[in-house]
Amino acid sequence: MLLAEAAAFYKKQGLTLWDQMINIYEKYGYYRETLVTMTLKGIEGQEKIKAIIEKLRNSNIEQIGKFKVVGMKDYQKKYSKNLITNEEGRTDLPTSNVLYFDIEGDAWCAVRPSGTEPKIKFYMGVKEKTMDDANNKLEELKNEMLKLCE
Repeated sequence: MLLAEAAAFYKKQGLTLWDQMINIYEKYGYYRETLVTMTLKGIEGQEKIKAIIEKLRNSNIEQIGKFKVVGMKDYQKKYSKNLITNEEGRTDLPTSNVLYFDIEGDAWCAVRPSGTEPKIKFYMGVKEKTMDDANNKLEELKNEMLKLCE
């Protein structure tokens, strides 16, 4: 019902919902997100997933390709660090095998193993001034993040 009301409101202004969404993007930025899943089956796969997570957890990552990491959170250790000020703290969320990286320029990446499947999942998001720039930045971040796992 709310969507129908919004459509009627914008129609009176000569806009479609799509037009208004583009107006919002132009005002606040184009946000793009993706999920990348690596399936690694068997005992070897489980060990590889564990090794990837531990490598990322213990590597002190300051750059992901050209992307500067400005903060990180390790929800398993309840640990956070601001890489600009070197201030360390604790996370307030429940313990979980998740790593989260804040990246300069309103970007981020989170990594976690699946709890039910032989998979490791990478969640990423970026913000840019145009859709093309956001798509390109997201693709580059994805590729650079996956390189860290090789």
